[in-house]
Amino acid sequence: MDRNTLIGLVLIFGILAGSFYLMKPSEQELKQEQKLQDSLKNVRTGVEPLSDSLKSNTTAVIDSAALLSKPFGNARLGQEQIVTLENEFIIAKISSKGGRVKSVELKNETNYDGTPLMIFEGENNKFGFAFKANGENVNTNDLNFTPLSGNVSVQDEDTKAVGFRLSYSENQYIEYTYSIKGKDYNLGLDVKTVGIQNLMDVKTSSLVLNWETTLLQKEFNAKSEREKSTIFFKNAAGSVDHLSETGDDKEELDEKLNWVAFKQHFFSTVLSSKQPLSNAKLAVNFGTQDHVVKHYTATADVEFSSQKDNNYNFSFFFGPNKYKVLKAQGDDFQKIINMGWGPMGWINKFITVPIFDFLDGFSLSYGIIILILTIFLKGILFPLTFKSYQSMAKMRVLKPQIDEIKEKVGEDNPMLLQQETMKLYKQAGVNPLGGCLPLLLQMPFTLAFFFFFPNLFELRGESFLWVKDLSTYDTPITFAPIFGISHISLMCVLMTLTTLLTTWYNNATSGAANNQMKYIGYIMPLVFFFVLNSFPAGLNYYYFLAAVLTFLTQVIIRQFVDDDKILAKIENNKKNPKETTKKKSSFQQKMEDMMRQQQANQQNKNK
Repeated sequence: MDRNTLIGLVLIFGILAGSFYLMKPSEQELKQEQKLQDSLKNVRTGVEPLSDSLKSNTTAVIDSAALLSKPFGNARLGQEQIVTLENEFIIAKISSKGGRVKSVELKNETNYDGTPLMIFEGENNKFGFAFKANGENVNTNDLNFTPLSGNVSVQDEDTKAVGFRLSYSENQYIEYTYSIKGKDYNLGLDVKTVGIQNLMDVKTSSLVLNWETTLLQKEFNAKSEREKSTIFFKNAAGSVDHLSETGDDKEELDEKLNWVAFKQHFFSTVLSSKQPLSNAKLAVNFGTQDHVVKHYTATADVEFSSQKDNNYNFSFFFGPNKYKVLKAQGDDFQKIINMGWGPMGWINKFITVPIFDFLDGFSLSYGIIILILTIFLKGILFPLTFKSYQSMAKMRVLKPQIDEIKEKVGEDNPMLLQQETMKLYKQAGVNPLGGCLPLLLQMPFTLAFFFFFPNLFELRGESFLWVKDLSTYDTPITFAPIFGISHISLMCVLMTLTTLLTTWYNNATSGAANNQMKYIGYIMPLVFFFVLNSFPAGLNYYYFLAAVLTFLTQVIIRQFVDDDKILAKIENNKKNPKETTKKKSSFQQKMEDMMRQQQANQQNKNK
């Protein structure tokens, strides 16, 4: 091969290589050609070519097919529909997703920031029945029901209902029927299962009812709202109990339940069942996010007959924690409100609430109602106050003689000092605890309001003077947090100053000015200031009024108490020991017996 031939072959190879490189199709051109070949192949096999959008949904189609193959397959797909039930008090929205109550708005109430108040809100709620059908797990909360009617609105005594059906077949379905009537906080819920028993194991004896919600903040004081929110329940024996209000809690109950209440500080949702709820499991968890109060979960079993169709009757109460409203519902709903234990609860239920409701009927400002209530109760307790002041006056008159005994006996012999002091009390006809006992009798009334006002719904959103909301603390002074305190309640300051003034007056007029115990009287109001600074202004307002009236009462009584007359009466008692003996109280007798026993024990030790 000569040189010219070789050069020619190289040039030809170079031209061919360059042509292949320059004429190589782009990646886009390759994709278009592949789509063309796929389309031609589909045409030849009788399959229409897929568009790009359909190709992207191939996986969804496969998933949908898998869902359709499951029990209630059609109900696992579809779009959510909302049906509204409305009356004068509530607007309830029922979702086809789960056939559950999606939200409930109380028409006459708002949140602390003025937005509409929703007891239930959106996807934070779950309600449904769990069971196995054809070996597959089914939870009605996740399935789409078919609404059987549209929105309804009722007034006065009218009653209307809407239905939702979850169909397996024409003769096998679960149907929810919600009913509402005018001027009511309740939604009735009738559940009917038809033919479902044929899909389930013959050994199935119950359905699992699952109810969950997340409470969102509705009050200005979120901390207080969390500490007054929890799950309440009533068992078939008639006892009402609750989970912890101050921390996470859960409980598994052996007894059957009549109702379960998801309580939030001033509002509650109560689920009542005509069929007892068994094997209930309740749980409360504090919210970790801002504006979340707590998470509630309740599960329970309801009886299911595998031999016939089943019917269940439930009722939802969506309303305020207003004592007379809850009591009107019956079935001990009012026990959701914490009125205090023992005597304090009795005082609030049988005295405070009736008086408050009576005054509330006059449409007065709640600040005025609290003032009248305070004056009324102080008037009732005046005899005890007067008796207490008389006893303190007697102790004040006897103080010089007690000081003489101390000087004569000395403080080295406390037993003899106590004996001589009690002897003086006996001769004078004075009960050393006469001033304390009346005060102790008044204490339950004072503590009763510690429960009454923080749980009093009527004060919610009500203003008085500078206080915008009597159900929470007033904040005329706010600042960066110092030791957890970020505000000063003016009402609490007034209460504290008035209490200190009353303490000073007591010390000045009772002869205890040199007693070290007097300092406790000054310390306690300051301690209570830090305790009550974040409590409702309505409570601090009551304590302020009570302190003012106590001070004025003591000033007035002091004008009518004559120390000279008291001293003359005491001296007369000393001269007539027989009369004094007749008047000796059982307490004095016990004190004397105790001192004699202590003295005998001391003598035995000395031997």
